[in-house]
Order: sequence, then C-alpha cells, then structure tokens
Amino acid sequence: MFAAEFEPAQNGNRRGAPRAPLSLDAGLGIGGLARTLCKVVDISISGARLQSYSALKKGSTIWLTLPDIGQIAADVMWADDYVAGCQFHRPLDPAAFEDLLEHHAPGMR
Repeated sequence: MFAAEFEPAQNGNRRGAPRAPLSLDAGLGIGGLARTLCKVVDISISGARLQSYSALKKGSTIWLTLPDIGQIAADVMWADDYVAGCQFHRPLDPAAFEDLLEHHAPGMR
C-alpha cells in the first residue's frame, strides 16, 4: 500500500501586479535595431502585453517608449507571433502609471 500527501496545485495569477486594459501606441526598440511602433493592449506597474508589427522572441530584451514616461527596458516573457508579454526591468512609478491609465485606458476619459 502507498501513502502520499496531496496538495492541490495553485492556479493563481503568475503576474506580479494586476493588468489594466489600455489602447496606446508606443515605440519599440529591439536589440539596438531600428525602432518600430507597437500597441500596448494592457499594462501593470511591472509589465505589459504588446501587439507589434515585428515578431518578438521570448527571452529578448526590448526598449518600450511610453508617453510621459520615456524608455523602459523589458524582457519578453512569452511571444506568439505578433503578440507578446513583457516584464519591466524596474516597476513603473505608481503616480506615472496612474496618469498613463487616466489618459489612455478605455472608458477612463
């Protein structure tokens, strides 16, 4: 006879902070290559989901340029063709994050 303890798997959110929907055009720099445009479709203090015109690769470092915040270094955590999730190297300033949502989140105007 076998005996074992059972502990259910945690099915929680892997993100460090909750994301808010957003519709924001931003600049995207990849590995020192020419900049391109992307759309930020959701964002948190610690990361964002992007739609890009260039395929992004998991594990690459990008530079995201957000209005009123400037350039932010981020790592691509997952990528599926032209949609990717990234984690910022440093969390956004909470006041700057709230201002970004106030001006660019759907229904917040």
